[in-house]
Amino acid sequence: MSEEKEKKKEEKEDVEELREVLSVVSKEIPSLIKGIIASVFSEEAGKDMGKAAAAFYKELKEAGVPEETAVKMTENYMSVFTSLGEIMRRAVSGEKRVKVVKGEDIGEEISRKIKEKLAEKRREEGED
Repeated sequence: MSEEKEKKKEEKEDVEELREVLSVVSKEIPSLIKGIIASVFSEEAGKDMGKAAAAFYKELKEAGVPEETAVKMTENYMSVFTSLGEIMRRAVSGEKRVKVVKGEDIGEEISRKIKEKLAEKRREEGED
């Protein structure tokens, strides 16, 4: 009988320990995710992503990749960041269904902006 009581006592302690761990995890994980989201969507992160996209595009062009292909590849490169950010934002907001943002939706806007910047650069170079 004593062994049985000891076993039940250990099980009860294990359950309490698990409860404590889950309580800490449920409090800490949302804060961690919110911190990650804040760092992804900060002004500095935006600047860094823009620089990364510009460097990626530049490397593609210098390697001889045709402009249309380089723009598409840059769009896809950026859509990875934006999709991950959106997934994290939705996870923190508590949405049950996390929808992946399609790269084409974001890609269209990025493509438009890249083309605007390229046209602006060409105009500036033409003036020089």
